[in-house]
Amino acid sequence: MNGHELVSTSPRQSKTSATDVNHFVLTFENNRFASELFGQFDQNLKLLEQRLNIDARPRGNSVSISGDVLATNQARRALDFLYGRLQSGGSIDASDVEGAVRMALAADDQLQLPTMEKKAKLNLAQISTRKKTIVARTPTQDAYMRALERSELVFGVGPAGTGKTYLAVAHAAQLLERGAVDRIVLSRPAVEAGERLGFLPGDMKEKVDPYLRPLYDALYDMMPGDKVERAITAGVIEIAPLAFMRGRTLGNAAVILDEAQNTTSMQMKMFLTRLGENGRMIVTGDPSQVDLPRGVKSGLVEALQILKGVEGVSVTRFKDVDVVRHPMVARIVRAYEAQTAVQDESEQGDR
Repeated sequence: MNGHELVSTSPRQSKTSATDVNHFVLTFENNRFASELFGQFDQNLKLLEQRLNIDARPRGNSVSISGDVLATNQARRALDFLYGRLQSGGSIDASDVEGAVRMALAADDQLQLPTMEKKAKLNLAQISTRKKTIVARTPTQDAYMRALERSELVFGVGPAGTGKTYLAVAHAAQLLERGAVDRIVLSRPAVEAGERLGFLPGDMKEKVDPYLRPLYDALYDMMPGDKVERAITAGVIEIAPLAFMRGRTLGNAAVILDEAQNTTSMQMKMFLTRLGENGRMIVTGDPSQVDLPRGVKSGLVEALQILKGVEGVSVTRFKDVDVVRHPMVARIVRAYEAQTAVQDESEQGDR
């Protein structure tokens, strides 16, 4: 990238001046937004410095950026995106800054990625409801969110903390608000109860609530609590344990199956064939966390093999680098994956 490109004025920034290709000053028109952008005690700028190995020095509503040509341009790209988000009424926190940095890095690492504009601007996938807007924080999340928009059946597979279930529920809530579907159906195999829920106390909702709590949490995050409660009472949001899905056709519905790695082959086939007219189906799970009895093949693992290349089916695979929780979670996932790889090699050597 040449010097003129590096210091070109962004449409969301009033001025960009420079002394050389490794140093430039960004000036933002709105003082309040600039303060929010830099963060309390400039913590967002400090995070940029740590992640990109640059020097970012604020002064009023301006920030002086110095460092490697590529890294400083990535910082400009991230700040431009975050400032635009503030201008559009959003808010930002440390996790948003982390996400913007990841996507800025991806714009250079994966120039073929269709969601990146090579020159400077991040164009990230979003999911919006009246209560909240979610912006992709990793390239894989970006691809997943775009797959949710275009495909009738989407598989999101990978480790915990990557946002695959949360984004699925958010997308379903968005479809419901748009009127694209009439209802949301949430399902999850209750492996711990052996799918025999009759002995558990309470009505059906009370029996399965513990297994569906992550889905509820995401719903309440995307929709006002009173609306969620009314929708559940009216059957617009339905709690459907996997064992009770047989014989149904789910048309005009956004249907989510979470923890799908714990389905059997027959259960998965049964679930997938419930898809009805104008229906959307999202299946999430982690093939490395199967809780089925030894010798029972995961329906998720089998479905991913059988449906490969089938029209209308999209598969997004998350990895440890896509974990958006505490950084320690990503390190834990990598440690377990490394141990699993060692065990697999040992087992193959014993054969």
